[in-house]
Amino acid sequence: MSRKQRLELTWIGKDERPRLEPRILIEDPEKSYYAKERVSQADIFDNRLIFGDNLLALKALEQQFAGQVKCIFIDPPYNTGSAFEHYDDGIEHSLWLTMMRDRLELLARLLSEDGSIWITIDDNEVHYLKVICDEIFGRDNFVSNAIWQKKYTVANDTKWLSESHDHVLIYAKTKERWRPYRLSRSQEMDDRYRNPDNHPKGPWKSTPLYAKRSGSAREQSFTFTFKNGVVWSTPRGTSPRFPEEALRQMDENDEIWFGSDGTAAPSRKTFLNELKIAGPPAPTVWLHSEAGNNHEAREEVKAVNAEDPFATPKPEKLLKRILDLATVQGDLVLDSFAGSGTTGAVAHKMGRRWIMVELGEHCHTHIIPRLKKVIDGADPGGITEAVGWKGGGGFRYYRLAPSLLEKDRWGNWVISREFNAAMLAEAVCKLMGFTYAPSETHYWMHGRSSERDFIYVTTQSLTHDQLRAIAEEVGDGRTLLICCKAFHANLDAFDTLTVKKIPQSVMQKCEWGRDDYSLAVESLPPATVPPEGEPEATPASEAPPADPPKRRGRSRKAASDQPSFLSEEG
Repeated sequence: MSRKQRLELTWIGKDERPRLEPRILIEDPEKSYYAKERVSQADIFDNRLIFGDNLLALKALEQQFAGQVKCIFIDPPYNTGSAFEHYDDGIEHSLWLTMMRDRLELLARLLSEDGSIWITIDDNEVHYLKVICDEIFGRDNFVSNAIWQKKYTVANDTKWLSESHDHVLIYAKTKERWRPYRLSRSQEMDDRYRNPDNHPKGPWKSTPLYAKRSGSAREQSFTFTFKNGVVWSTPRGTSPRFPEEALRQMDENDEIWFGSDGTAAPSRKTFLNELKIAGPPAPTVWLHSEAGNNHEAREEVKAVNAEDPFATPKPEKLLKRILDLATVQGDLVLDSFAGSGTTGAVAHKMGRRWIMVELGEHCHTHIIPRLKKVIDGADPGGITEAVGWKGGGGFRYYRLAPSLLEKDRWGNWVISREFNAAMLAEAVCKLMGFTYAPSETHYWMHGRSSERDFIYVTTQSLTHDQLRAIAEEVGDGRTLLICCKAFHANLDAFDTLTVKKIPQSVMQKCEWGRDDYSLAVESLPPATVPPEGEPEATPASEAPPADPPKRRGRSRKAASDQPSFLSEEG
């Protein structure tokens, strides 16, 4: 095989791709929630919780957030063949691969150039998922496969080996630009620093004055005499870490240690208060004592909803480790398989901006109550104490708008009855690649693609005189796309105007009328959770309900036979 060739995973249906409609998002102020008062100047209020199919939601976010997300964390369905109360986790293998590929392609477009994606998965699909991610993100951008110890007990009734870990696949958008942050220093690390000689700079730890010499460095002897008369030479195969002048300065400042009796080989006193790095780099094995476990996660969600705790949550310590490594305060975090809302809860407590997407009803029964407690400062569990969280901030709740087009009684595609004039203008802007930005002074300026190019969306039928009046207002230095019900005019007379009819002009852009892109699942018995000790359930995420609806669509000719517009401008 030549170097230019690469292995690709193939499966039934791989070449089929959905033609997604870029929906608009509609805020529901009744479900949005904010702290009653600002707790600190760092409070963040413009977080987003989106209720709806996560593939359509990612498409809806693409125009505004492409290239802006610093960290993506997802906990997708593990495809284990077991079912949970809140998720049916047992999608046929090829459907699971398609589901993941379609979503990962959109997630890749949302990542910033210095961003990273972190995916939890178990042994059932991790190796297939790795190949898909290699294709989408590039094999050169693979960072690591971290091992997370999710259980600390052994299942004595296991048939083979007692499963105790999950995988965390980590990819960077551009690996050469991305570097993980260091872990926070632990108390155990700080306790290694002592001050036996009561040095005024405080606790210190002795470190060597030499370093291993690189293979290309020439063998050179180095000798230094300290003020107490000790003559020190670098050991064979090493070089001094500091030049002679620096050694002399440290010696004068009593920053050289010769042991408690003064006879040990000299070493440098490295002071705790002078360390420039936050802590060590992260290892690839994450013990449950450091990154949490399943039992811990269940206790956290029980504190929010004791009567109906989410079956397969992730612990807050796991998300804290990921966000510590991938983000700093103010960065944007996205989770499109929100589950019990752990990502948003942790990101909120850590001062990160966040977006979460969830389709299941637990968005309302579990996520919103959990976030309200976080915002009110009434969630004492998880990482609250570790980060000193006191409450504050808020989030905006959105739902996906319905499909722009629906069929009328004669089977023709028409504009949905649920769209008012503002919704129609925003939806058509998105379909045509314009940013929705209605002007307060120009009625014909609903959006823009540049500083000089605009769009106007109307349900009116425009005459030649109306178009001429609009063209005069637009002027010679600007251009305008007009999407209208119909027009009766000689368009050659208006150099700065482009006029298109709706819905005909958008008919072929995507698949209409489909609200659910989750996939069919097998009928499986509920998974059991051991009555004592850790829960044995394997985590899952977005619930794929019943069989997906068949693709629907009509030719442009058929759709244009009898156009109908069911909303008028207000």
